[in-house]
Order: sequence, then C-alpha cells, then structure tokens
Amino acid sequence: MSPIERHKKEKGDLRRIILSAAREIFLEKGFDQTSMRTIAQNIGYSATTIYLYFKDKDAILYALHKDGFDILSRQMEVLIHVEDPFERIKAMGRLYLHFANEHHDYYDLMFVQKAPMDSLNGEHETWKEGQSSFDALRFSIQECMDKKLLLFKDADAGAYLVWSTMHGMCTLYDRGRCKVLDEEKRDLIVDLAFNEFISLLEAFRA
Repeated sequence: MSPIERHKKEKGDLRRIILSAAREIFLEKGFDQTSMRTIAQNIGYSATTIYLYFKDKDAILYALHKDGFDILSRQMEVLIHVEDPFERIKAMGRLYLHFANEHHDYYDLMFVQKAPMDSLNGEHETWKEGQSSFDALRFSIQECMDKKLLLFKDADAGAYLVWSTMHGMCTLYDRGRCKVLDEEKRDLIVDLAFNEFISLLEAFRA
C-alpha cells in the first residue's frame, strides 16, 4: 500500500470511528448532549481533529442521517420487483414501519430532528436523500393513478398524504405517545391501524 493509499484509508477509518462514536452518544444521551467535545473524548482525539473531518455537529448528524437513508434504500430496493403498484405501496408502508421500529436513532435523525437539515444551507444544496425516497413513493402513486388503482387527483399530494400518515404513526410510537393505548395490545393496534389506513386508500380505487 502506497503512502497516499494508506493516508486515504486512515482518513476513512477515522471518519467512520467519529460517526460511530457520535451515533453511540446520540443513542445514549440524546441530541443535546452530542457535542464535538464529547465525541472527541469518546474516541481519544482532540476536538480540533474532529473539525478536520466535519465542520460542526450538524454535519456529523447529516452524515449519520445519510447512513440511515442508505439502509432504508437498500431495504426498499427489493420492492422494485413488485409489479402491482398498489401492493408495492402497501409493502413500502410496512417496511417503513419496521425500519422506524428497528432503527429508532436513524429514523429520528432522518425525519424528526431539525439539525441535519441545517446542513442544507451549507455544503448540501438540496435534500437528495429525502427527495429520492419521496420520488420512489410518488412514482408508485402515479403508476396507481395511471392504472386507475387510485383516484388521487395529484401524485405529489397523494404521496405526501401517504408519507405524512406513515410518519405520524411511526413518530407517535417512537416518541412514546402510544402509551395511551392498551400496553398488551399496543403493537396489534398499530398493525390494525395500518390495515385501516390501507382500507382507506382502497376506497380511492376506481
């Protein structure tokens, strides 16, 4: 390995170490307690070293939120083979629920915390990760409309309706607001609520 290749590898390794430490602290202590200083202390480097890789905490959280979208995208990829667009939308919804339940930290950064989005005013001009996910949903909605499987008047509005409904279900559960539901039936109720939502969508069929 040449010196240049070794330097690139070491730089990439340290970047991954920084992100891993930030995710660990974010999980354990929450957003407010995740600082450049605490991350540096966690990995045994100075805060100055962290700034060589990330300009601020928002940039670190944006990188972590991007990792979350990478995971979600890989999971969603298998659904491109589902020919029926309505069945595909149902599968996307269930996968979305599962992802939010299995990856609370990533979901929080991807769709709840404001900090990652603050980086859009800097090095990132557009929210490419979110746009890609929304476009995939909008494509399936449009395909349903074209095949008269859904009677939405606008694909963007339909996609936003579906996304915001799923997001509400995920966020209420993730933030403990589902404690108002019977604890023994809580997961079942969430599952039934999803089925009810699908039934409402079916009411928009031709």
